Amino acid sequence: MADAARARKLGERFQEIVAETLELKVKDPRLGFVTVTSVRVSADLREATVFYTVFGDETEAANSAAALDSSKGLVRSEIGKRTGIKFTPTVEFIRDALPENVRVIDDLLQEAAIADKAVHEQAARARYAGDSDPYRHSESSSE
Repeated sequence: MADAARARKLGERFQEIVAETLELKVKDPRLGFVTVTSVRVSADLREATVFYTVFGDETEAANSAAALDSSKGLVRSEIGKRTGIKFTPTVEFIRDALPENVRVIDDLLQEAAIADKAVHEQAARARYAGDSDPYRHSESSSE
């Protein structure tokens, strides 16, 4: 349990370090507008997976991926210098699929809202198949 908590705290610290390093020290012109969304560190603290998003089209995303791949060594050394942990973890950059997933979910919610509106409109125009009150009433109660 303590290892998971430590890995989570280090992941948060690594996220700050990676973001600052990309902003201030990486001078690669291919690097676009990159946002570090999260960093997950393995329980043994040997591997750090950096999730990121890129603002722009697929060409800019591919260029940024290449720039991030070439800057792994610099990022790793900054993590080692600024944390002082015994073993500096390996760094892997993975493009975060969250924005695309959010877009798909939003589209599905819009489709569901349209279908729901159509059902409500159809229900408003609906009429009973038989009498509006299909239950038998005793004749004594109607007198």
